[in-house]
Amino acid sequence: METLSRREEETLMKVTKAKALKACDDVVREFANCATGRTVSVVWACRAQHKTMQNCMRQYTNADNMERLRIEYIKLRKRDIDAAPKLEQS
Repeated sequence: METLSRREEETLMKVTKAKALKACDDVVREFANCATGRTVSVVWACRAQHKTMQNCMRQYTNADNMERLRIEYIKLRKRDIDAAPKLEQS
């Protein structure tokens, strides 16, 4: 099986996290509002909001979903390579 380079892997994770943050915007905002002005107390005061935020984010960034995205990315990369014009050697 083909693999992704470290850079591709990092980019894929960054894009996936950004999509997850956008999709989970409401719960991320709730956690941020709870955490505002707190330091150590955020651990127990915002526990429920943090758990809700993590559960939402996990939908997008779990191992199964990341593997599916890797496979999809590899297929697209292969398609683009196959579609690229071939240089003739003289």
